Amino acid sequence: MRTTDVIGFCRRAVSGYPLRSCLMLLAMAIGVASVVMLSTLGEGTRRYVANQFSSLGTHLLIVLPGRSETTGGPPPMMGQTPRNLTVQDAMALTRSTAVSRVAPIVVGSAPVSVGSRQREITILGSTAELLPIRNLALSLGRFIPAGDVSRAEAVCVLGHKARNELFGNRSPLGRFVRIGERRFRVIGVLTRKGQSLGVDISDVAIIPVASATALFNTESLFRILVQARNRDAISRAKRNLQEIIRDRHDGEDVVTVITQDALLATFDRILRTLTLAVAGIAAISLAVAGILIMNVMLVAISQRTAEIGLLKAVGATRGQVLALFLVESTLLSLFGTAAGLLISTGGVIVLKQMFPDFPLAVPWWSPAAATATAITTGTLFGILPARRAARLDPVTALAEK
Repeated sequence: MRTTDVIGFCRRAVSGYPLRSCLMLLAMAIGVASVVMLSTLGEGTRRYVANQFSSLGTHLLIVLPGRSETTGGPPPMMGQTPRNLTVQDAMALTRSTAVSRVAPIVVGSAPVSVGSRQREITILGSTAELLPIRNLALSLGRFIPAGDVSRAEAVCVLGHKARNELFGNRSPLGRFVRIGERRFRVIGVLTRKGQSLGVDISDVAIIPVASATALFNTESLFRILVQARNRDAISRAKRNLQEIIRDRHDGEDVVTVITQDALLATFDRILRTLTLAVAGIAAISLAVAGILIMNVMLVAISQRTAEIGLLKAVGATRGQVLALFLVESTLLSLFGTAAGLLISTGGVIVLKQMFPDFPLAVPWWSPAAATATAITTGTLFGILPARRAARLDPVTALAEK
């Protein structure tokens, strides 16, 4: 029996029962498409998080007040709070040779008004170093000036959205806005930035850090952003930051230093694991499709008993009959896989059109894994029906015609 004969036999068997074949193809296609689509969404989420962290800046370290480590000492007293970080603490960090830039951050919310227009927006207090550290860009004017960080100048830089809400199409440069009970002159406008780790950079007002501490009546910083000189200097910068803060706070470890790379690596591991998990769950549907192929082919054997008997009567061996039915189940799996890949490709294209800002990407391993799983599943579950067909006695099979 030639290969063309085997393929022709299987093709006629598949096309002879179109409804049955379509149901098996549909089951396999849904399984393959589910694996590819879910892994694509997982990979897109991982890339989205990576882009969000990259938008924060490069070689970034974040200094937070309070320790996050577990120690063997006694628990803190009731009501005890982390020791505050001050602007002076932030400026002291510039002593490290591994540090390139330092930007203290004060965050609060206040009503911002221009004439009859008023809205509540996020207020960021910082220094001129925030612009290069956070990779911000200006569409108009200039950023808050460098100089003495203790000088509370009444100037501000508006986000793109805040500018449009307060001034419309008018230029805001040189005009005054009221933030809380204080007046600030607008000296710049940021370009459209969008969301960054949950904060809409387009809907903020940035003022000097001294002005922010006075506005919110606090000396405590929300956090300190530090940029290392290069990637190799990150670990040395982290050690230096901890040592400097420890020296300034009577030898106590009062801060947590988080590196951007470490944070990103943690999220990357979590999201990769979730991607594999959801792809594995979707792969279960391929097993269900394989079981469907097995059940349908078992029924088909009972309907094609006479055909099998005739094959064996004219000289087909048990191995040849086994091969015929295995090839049939494999072909069904191949066609179902191809249909599933087409469906998933169309689904990805539609999702990209609906969510253009979301970085959807099909991981390289996803189509290969789905294809291998589908073909393996279809072939394995086709063994039982094929063996049953191969074991039929030709005389008995012909007698049932």
